[in-house]
Amino acid sequence: MESDAANGKHSVGGGSGVGSLLRPPRIFCLTVLSIAFWALIIYFVSTMQGNMASLLLKPSAFSLPSFRFGRDRCVGRYIYMYDLPPRFNADLVSHCRGFSVSDDICKLMVNDGFGAQLQPGESLPEKGAYDTDQYMLELIYHARMRRYECLTADPSTAAAVYVPFYAGFDVSLNMWKSNLSDRDALSRDMADWLLRRPEWRAMWGHDHFLVSGRATWDFIRGEDGGWGNAFMTYPAIRNTTVLTIEASPWQGNDFAVPFASHFHPSSDADVLRWQDRMRRLERRSLWGFAGGPRPGNTTVRAQIIEQCGKSSSCAMFGAKSYHSSPDQIMGLLESAEFCVEPCGDSFTRKSTFDAILAGCIPVFFHPISAYTQYTWHLPRDYRSYSVFIPQGDVAKRNVSIEEELRKIPPTKVAQMREEVIRLIPRVMYREPMAKGLVFKDAFDVAVAAVIDRVAKRRRAAAEGREYNDSFDGYLSWKYDLLEPGQKDIGPHEFDPYM
Repeated sequence: MESDAANGKHSVGGGSGVGSLLRPPRIFCLTVLSIAFWALIIYFVSTMQGNMASLLLKPSAFSLPSFRFGRDRCVGRYIYMYDLPPRFNADLVSHCRGFSVSDDICKLMVNDGFGAQLQPGESLPEKGAYDTDQYMLELIYHARMRRYECLTADPSTAAAVYVPFYAGFDVSLNMWKSNLSDRDALSRDMADWLLRRPEWRAMWGHDHFLVSGRATWDFIRGEDGGWGNAFMTYPAIRNTTVLTIEASPWQGNDFAVPFASHFHPSSDADVLRWQDRMRRLERRSLWGFAGGPRPGNTTVRAQIIEQCGKSSSCAMFGAKSYHSSPDQIMGLLESAEFCVEPCGDSFTRKSTFDAILAGCIPVFFHPISAYTQYTWHLPRDYRSYSVFIPQGDVAKRNVSIEEELRKIPPTKVAQMREEVIRLIPRVMYREPMAKGLVFKDAFDVAVAAVIDRVAKRRRAAAEGREYNDSFDGYLSWKYDLLEPGQKDIGPHEFDPYM
């Protein structure tokens, strides 16, 4: 019995059995210890989630974002947002009356940049319609980012860093100053402020991004003077990713994002109802144009207005003020099969996205109006959703717009319109407070593209590889049009227009 007890075995018969009750088998002890060990591990992970990685893996300057234990739907999507001094954003908004001597810009800034809410009309949805100005993207993106589900207070875990500087508002306030130092003062201050930040020095700004509600041309003034300020020419800003309403084909770090249109839905159902309505609409006109004339009678616009005025198949609306009649403008776009989109004050125009929202097939006259611009949001195959007619042929009276459009078979028109309607969610900006939506809007698409760009930069640096994704100069636009896996550029059909 003593031998049995010494070996930890149970005594079945005889004796008191006290030794067998106090000395459990070894397998039982090991099981208990194992359960206790793993319970401790699980408790430790649950209480230290998100911190363990930072304790064990201190990030280097170009390290990949820290791994977080457990299921985390924000892995790879975290954004760190600077809390900037108010002079870089809020103070600019408070000076809104200085933006224009003729228009009340302050009223356009309400509702997080969406503008005043519009009453239901014949051509606008019952809810979610706003009088949205084309220059309000800084407010719109900042409002969305404040409510972004994957914001982080730890920059070492961030996939990208957002700088909420209202660069467009700054240039609007100061562009008419004759003293260039005064004109550049705040933008230079912003660049210097960033250079002093430890978050900046982690990747020297290669993981940072900004949003501007104006075109790139307003920020690339040369040293000899000219239009705008020099914000995007500073070496620090050249390292970042800049989102603008119109990018330059010859800059490497700017990317165009859609202008904001009038409809800002708050649910998936709102979007589906709108798309279904656009499919069922009767298109009474073959083509339409919403816009006014430009100086000269040999411009594309002059020819559009002349040809449309002579056609019974064309509808035209020339409002003096864009904000005077959004319901009428949308009504015209919704009534046409095709919407002509000539260059505006620059290459692009807000009407392009109003037309897509209206389910109207856009007609472009220059590649820079869309095809080299919105490469994150619109299909590379531009023929799938739009028509291209060279502007030189129109301006020289060598082509009839209506005849070109009538050449397109009805089946092809139907396919193109369906593609346009499919694109609607990708080019609209939803309500910032909306939650639980499945569809990805223009903001979601842009942020995902920024994160992907930063991830490629970070991965190459971590592997010690040289990586260049920013090409300036005459051929810069060609790199933006490369298909996945392509590395080399060559002749392109847009060469004659660039």
